[in-house]
Amino acid sequence: MQVVMGIDPGVANLGFGIVRIEGNHMVALDGGVVETAAEVPIERRLERIHAALAELIAWHEPRALAIESVYFGKNVHSATAVGQASGVAMLAAAQAGVGCFAYTPQAIKMAVCGSGGAGKRQVQRMVGTLLGLPEPPTPDHAADALAVAICHGGGAGHRQAVVAAGVSTSGAAAERVAG
Repeated sequence: MQVVMGIDPGVANLGFGIVRIEGNHMVALDGGVVETAAEVPIERRLERIHAALAELIAWHEPRALAIESVYFGKNVHSATAVGQASGVAMLAAAQAGVGCFAYTPQAIKMAVCGSGGAGKRQVQRMVGTLLGLPEPPTPDHAADALAVAICHGGGAGHRQAVVAAGVSTSGAAAERVAG
């Protein structure tokens, strides 16, 4: 049994999802969004995110923090803010001794839906199905965070076996980002 915290990074809305994995069975333990107001200075917004995640980590004691990789699109300002939120999430995990893993949006969609090009609604529906929820999780940031946790949890046994065997994982979907 392991607990994984998934993160959909953002400064205004950072999604989190906590999933317990027991063999092939996954259960959602918690999920939601850490929201910060645009009029608050960025350092205070990041402080709020850090404090909330540190509290969630202390409460749920995850073995791993899985985070969606920062996508550097056309909006550099937005990408910078997402990168800052990602860094704060990894800091909270590192302070608690929790390893961090990053996944591309395509790898997450592939793990959850079987297609790297799946849409948001499809991801939400599949997350609900995989976790046995009565309806798709909302808001979408929380659903995305649960999808990241599912992505990590689905491949965790394979990764642990590879690490134990000392085999190279070049080309693997996960990127170890802390440690």
